Order: sequence, then structure tokens, then C-alpha cells
Amino acid sequence: MRQIVLLMSILITLISCNKDDNPTTTADKPSEQKTINLTVDGNARSFIVYLPTGYNNAGKMPLIFAIHGGSGTPEGMINIANFKPISDREKVVLIYPAGIQNNWNDGRPTTPNQLGINDVSFFNQMCDYAIANLSVDGTKIYATGISNGGFMSSRLGCELSNRIAAIAVDAATIEATTIASSCNPGRPVPAIYIHGTTDPLVPFTGGQMTAGGTAGGTVLSHFQAVDKWITINGCTSTPVIIDLPDIANDGTTIKQRVYSNSTNGSEVVSYVITNGGHTWPQGYQYLNELIIGKTSQDMNACEVIWSFFKRFKRL
Repeated sequence: MRQIVLLMSILITLISCNKDDNPTTTADKPSEQKTINLTVDGNARSFIVYLPTGYNNAGKMPLIFAIHGGSGTPEGMINIANFKPISDREKVVLIYPAGIQNNWNDGRPTTPNQLGINDVSFFNQMCDYAIANLSVDGTKIYATGISNGGFMSSRLGCELSNRIAAIAVDAATIEATTIASSCNPGRPVPAIYIHGTTDPLVPFTGGQMTAGGTAGGTVLSHFQAVDKWITINGCTSTPVIIDLPDIANDGTTIKQRVYSNSTNGSEVVSYVITNGGHTWPQGYQYLNELIIGKTSQDMNACEVIWSFFKRFKRL
């Protein structure tokens, strides 16, 4: 009997050691990037999905749409605005979508609206896909973009507020004649607008766009766009103003203005980049400075945008 007890004790010890050496809990999956294809209004559409490290154990996660500029691509937007480190650290799903003919119907006449492309419907269906097929929290879906993608983010804030919790717009404002005049989302949409004062493609002071591949259409100025969202969100017209530290000494400086609503918690934030170009702060300088202007190194736009987004969800 003593031998049997001893043998059982040894077996239990071996089993315990084996469990310690080979834990049964599911290990975190490595990050994954894949392309998804959809048919929207009869058109073949696609987008890149990035799932962060540990996606399988993270539960319902926020989703960021990162929208490329005119003539751009999802891959190019990843290079310009790389949210992947934030995705892995904070457990955020990323979608980098592709525009028809590499452009977005943001409401301006030279974008694919002349082709009858309904990009708002495309984003709505991507939301449906993400909620049905990915571990995404439907109340924490955000949109950000540069240039044409920034104008598209503005349009989504105006027309898809039942899905989009907050927006962040870089090197863009809002199309003036159609989108801005009809923008009435019916709920607060927290918003960031980032714009360089010497942007050669999207005029900081608004008006008719005449330069480069984004030519065409009338757009609001930076502060007109900010004022539009101040009104929609019921924010105070008197901002808290901060000059960000000039950490890079690169010829640019950044002034932050925060407009808030203490009742509903909404915010509108303006970042004016003095001497900044048609660029993404601390992003990839995708064309020569002589063509698109300076890329400010005084703030990391991806980190600033995520810090803003994560404070809000769609109510």
C-alpha cells in the first residue's frame, strides 16, 4: 500500500510539472494583416485590416479607420500614419480602406461623386463587417485621414454619426457648398482638426482649391471647420490655448486650442501648425518639402489622435 501511495504521489508531481511547463491558456496570437474584399453598390471594394498582437484575448476592441489621401493607397497610408504600434500596445483594430480610383467622394466635384460612388455606404458596410466578423466594440469606431481622406472623415462625422464616435482630420477641412451646409449629425461628434498654415494643397484660409491633384471644390477654412463642430457639439467658443513645446527646432511650431462642453463631455480641438505643410506630424515625408511643405516633428499625430479618441464612445 505504501508503494502505491508513493507511486501516485510521483504521478501527481509529474502531471503538475507538465502543466507548469506547458500552460493550457491560449497564447496571445501575433499581429495579423490581411486584405478584405466587399461588393458595395455593385462595386468591388477592399480594405486592409490589422489585428494587433494579443487580438484573441483582448475582448471587444476599438476600431480606427485610417483613410488615405487623394491618389493614395492603404499601404501608403500605413507608411504616412502608422498606427500599428498603438494598435499592439492598446489593443485597437485598424482598417486602412481603399478608395475608388485611389480617391474618396468627400463632396467635392473632382472626387468620385461624379461616378455615383457612395463612400458613406462603403464605410457603413465596413462597420457591419467589423462588428459581425471581428472583435470590435460598435460604440468605439473612429475615423481619421489626411487630405482627401481628411475631408472624407469630416463627411463621415456629418453623415455617419450613428456609427462614428469621433473624427480627426489632418491637412483638410470640410467641403463647403454641400457637406458643410447640410452637416447636422444630430449628436455630438468630438473632432480634431490639424492644419499647416503653409499647406500648398488645401488652403488654411479656405476657399477655392486650385493646387495639385486635389484641385477643385470650395472648402471651409481651418477655423470655419472648427467653428462648425463647436456649434454642433455645443462647445464653448472660448478655448484653452497651449503652445506645444518646440522640441524639434524644425522651423514649425504648434498651437493647441481646446473647446469643450462641460455638460455632454464633447470636445473640439484645433492644432495650428505654423509653417506646416500638407503633411502628417511626425509621419512619413511622402514627397519633397518643396512640393508638400514641412512635416512638423513637434508632435506625434498618431499618439495625439489616439489619446483623443480613446476618451470617447458613441452614446
